[in-house]
Amino acid sequence: MAFPTNEVSATTNDVDTVLYEICEVLKAQEDRYDGVVVDIGNMQNDATRFAASLRASLSHWARQGKKGVWIKVPKGQAKLVPVAIEVGFWYHHAEPSYVMLVYWIPQSPPTIPDNASHQVGIAAFVFNEEGQVLVVQEKCGPYKDSGLWKMPTGRINQGEGIKEGAIREVHEETGIDAEFVEVVGFRDGHNVPFGKSDMLFVCMLRSVSSNIVVQDTEISAAKWMAIEEFASQPKNQQSKLLKDMIGVCVANVNGRCKGFSGIGISSNSRKPSAFYCNALYSQ
Repeated sequence: MAFPTNEVSATTNDVDTVLYEICEVLKAQEDRYDGVVVDIGNMQNDATRFAASLRASLSHWARQGKKGVWIKVPKGQAKLVPVAIEVGFWYHHAEPSYVMLVYWIPQSPPTIPDNASHQVGIAAFVFNEEGQVLVVQEKCGPYKDSGLWKMPTGRINQGEGIKEGAIREVHEETGIDAEFVEVVGFRDGHNVPFGKSDMLFVCMLRSVSSNIVVQDTEISAAKWMAIEEFASQPKNQQSKLLKDMIGVCVANVNGRCKGFSGIGISSNSRKPSAFYCNALYSQ
């Protein structure tokens, strides 16, 4: 029987050989890219049985012409991770409840995509009918103790849309309810923590409430400020990025530019998503 690289040799001890010969192929679902996603729910941290089944399974999938093999190892079965690594799997990514391992069967260079390369955030320009913008001061972060009044910002949660994330972040930090208007621009940055890249979407929102309730874990203060006063802060004028971000927001409020509105998309195979395009587009 032929094995992919890193397979067991003919010198395997008698116990392992017997287990290997009688073990069953692991349960797996085929993915869309000629690969399989393995289910190890019944292994119960049985390392010897898992090693034998994994080697037999790789040989089986190789004969089927499969390519990538994915194993999602739950936190409770972490003892199986070193076993898979020994066979030739490598780490792809990890979440609080699991580690995802991957293996490439063919002798060609792997085409398995890297883990997510970007983190996504929002900056929310929330305006009201009085010509004011919602601003906050940070209790932690790069602008802590700087005196700068800034837009509410935050990271998008996994599986969350830009629109939903912007509305949530504004409410969490300030207690303000707001409706999403559009995306007016984004910054594409690189070499942020953990070697990731960063995309920050600047969003316009219109307030539908006015009473501020500060989230005191991250925000030291929040208030409504005249848009002109906000834009004229020295730090906003000294930073080209901040100056440009605020400038396009002010131009949008004054009707001198348009951004990108979200068009909802639904599909049988994917969760609802949105396509962002210029509001002047008509179908």
